[in-house]
Amino acid sequence: MHKLYPALILLFSLLIVAPARAQNTAKFSSLEVDLWPEYDHPGVLVIYRITLSSDTTLPTELVIPIPTSAGDPSAVAAKQVDGTLINMAFTKQVDGQWTDIHFTATMPDLQIEYYDTNLIKQGQARHYEFTWPGGFAIAALAIQVQEPLGSTQMRISPSLGAGEPNVDGLTYFNAKVGSLSPTQPFKITTDYSKSNDTLSAESLQVQPTRPLTEATPGRVQLLSGTNTILAVIGLVLIGVVLIAGGGFWYWQAGRSKDAPVAYHRRAHESREEVSAETESDEVIYCHQCGNRAGPSDRFCRVCGVKLRNE
Repeated sequence: MHKLYPALILLFSLLIVAPARAQNTAKFSSLEVDLWPEYDHPGVLVIYRITLSSDTTLPTELVIPIPTSAGDPSAVAAKQVDGTLINMAFTKQVDGQWTDIHFTATMPDLQIEYYDTNLIKQGQARHYEFTWPGGFAIAALAIQVQEPLGSTQMRISPSLGAGEPNVDGLTYFNAKVGSLSPTQPFKITTDYSKSNDTLSAESLQVQPTRPLTEATPGRVQLLSGTNTILAVIGLVLIGVVLIAGGGFWYWQAGRSKDAPVAYHRRAHESREEVSAETESDEVIYCHQCGNRAGPSDRFCRVCGVKLRNE
């Protein structure tokens, strides 16, 4: 009977270490995790912004875990020298509740996005738990949580402090967690109330950058008397021509397929242009606030500035 003890001890040890993720030799100088509940998906948009340590030899093989329930990642990309994000080929291997995303990193700055469907909804109450399972030595971990538009009673544990409003009209909670060892996981929970299922991205409205007054540059002041009538008629005719031309252009544009959203920007980051190679039309971002614009937009839907479409 005593011969069974070593085997039982070995089995018990395996059960203890089973939940731990496999450790990678590469190190992260920083990992920024963005959690955006009910932004452009009924679940939670999770964004990893990774910077490899300076002593990493490139190219290098990486394995990043994401929840199996998330399916395929929506983006696995490398940031180029000019700031553009380029898609990378990847493979995946399911390992229980986690799926390992395998890819070859050729640049030190990486971005991975996926939609986590584990947002629990019970009436108006919302509850979400995020877990970083470990596997990498991280010198600096930072967390950002976006408060959904129309939500109340936002509670985050551990606390990320007071939220800060951003130019897009949404509130963000940010905190620097610090360093993590490869065997050290990290968990954060978010609770809030929301009376509807409207996504934040659908409700963002175009707002002027400053109040409109009589002194606003470009504001048209009509003349008096006969000149006023002529000016009104001229404006009406111009409006008819613009509407007709715009309707025809919109009809033509509607026949082509819009380019899908590939990447998302972190709030408060520098407003450099971010793009990706896609098979459809080029994605346009606002040069003022960095938010994505539609192919037919002439003005930014967030800050109202005229877009540079060329």
